[in-house]
Amino acid sequence: MFHDLAATLVFAGALFAAGPITEQGATLKVENNAGASEGPAWDGRGSLYFTGRNRIYRLDTATGSAQVFRDPSGGANGLIFDHENRLVVCEAGNRRVTRTEPNGAVTVLAGMYEGRRFNSPNDLTLDSKGRIYFTDPRYGPRDGMEMSVEGVYRIDAPGKVTRILGREQVDRPNGILVSPGDRYLYVADNNNNNTGAARKLWRFRLDGGSVRTESRTLIFDWGGSRGPDGIEMDSKGRLFVAAGLNRPHPPHETNTLKGGVYVLSPEGKLLEFIPVPRDEVTNCAFGGPDLRTLYITAGGTLFSIRVRAPGRQP
Repeated sequence: MFHDLAATLVFAGALFAAGPITEQGATLKVENNAGASEGPAWDGRGSLYFTGRNRIYRLDTATGSAQVFRDPSGGANGLIFDHENRLVVCEAGNRRVTRTEPNGAVTVLAGMYEGRRFNSPNDLTLDSKGRIYFTDPRYGPRDGMEMSVEGVYRIDAPGKVTRILGREQVDRPNGILVSPGDRYLYVADNNNNNTGAARKLWRFRLDGGSVRTESRTLIFDWGGSRGPDGIEMDSKGRLFVAAGLNRPHPPHETNTLKGGVYVLSPEGKLLEFIPVPRDEVTNCAFGGPDLRTLYITAGGTLFSIRVRAPGRQP
């Protein structure tokens, strides 16, 4: 599959130019160079939030101006707005997941598990009942880790946290997404620090917020290139996955699969590849009044591109 995919990407430029996903003639637009590294989350009211430089920024998409929303941010990474439009943050540096209340107060939703601090909460998603699912990998130095498992967790209420995936199912989980109807949980398994480790997108069956671990299904494999990071889904059920590299990172990562957004069917068929010129391509989110603007974070830059179908909001 990996070699077939590499051949497919030879003509990805043609797919990009006239594919069914992006608008005809659409090109990447630079929205901001404030150091956008992760996050992007649409608030439904005209602003896009993103993280970088230990800050959370708010971009007014009507004017293009960005302001600092929180500084310092606790090493914020993934962001999402819950069903009450409160910002939920994976604070990787502070090793916790928090929620910003309407009055600006910060509520800790998850700070410890079984008496141990998390590794570095990375990304998160919501189901229809408002339950939060987040990943807890550790990239870079591993000193100070209080648990050996790099797992996936569910938050039912502040302080009520359950581990739903462990080392038997995932190696180093990163991006995460719940599908419509709470049927599936998609997990980006990206251990990019070790040669031959997981660079895969998995799908698990969800049942009442719990995972049927025996249902694990491989959706896509990036082989030796940089694996999947952030995941989004459009209104037609297609997956948008940030992955790949334009320049290799020896000895662990090749650039056989280039950096960009991989648009996949729910079964893992490559439908379109959106190339992004900056490494590393970390995340994406739909926004704009019609939810037809795809925002992409890569190499400290926030990009956007117009797509044909609106995105799906949590």
